[in-house]
Amino acid sequence: MDKEKKCCCHSGRKKQRSDEEYRRLTNRLSRIEGQVRGIRAMLDESAYCPDILVQCAAVNAAMNSFCKELLAEHIRTCVAEDIREGKDETIDELVITLRKLMK
Repeated sequence: MDKEKKCCCHSGRKKQRSDEEYRRLTNRLSRIEGQVRGIRAMLDESAYCPDILVQCAAVNAAMNSFCKELLAEHIRTCVAEDIREGKDETIDELVITLRKLMK
């Protein structure tokens, strides 16, 4: 897999990820996609509402876990590197990102 992934649609910046990081993140997303498809199947099968809601909560928890991992890696790599290079605007970007995540 090419280490340089598609750019963020908002900032236009790119991030080079190791093959290991890319694999971990895509595996998590694949599991989440499977969970969402499972919820769709439950809906199609007229499953009991609380059963579907429990699965929705599991998807939310999985997405939160994905975001935490991605954020941690971002801080360890992009943010730390930019701070070392004197790019203090990265701190403001991180604060804005954290605010969005905490809504």
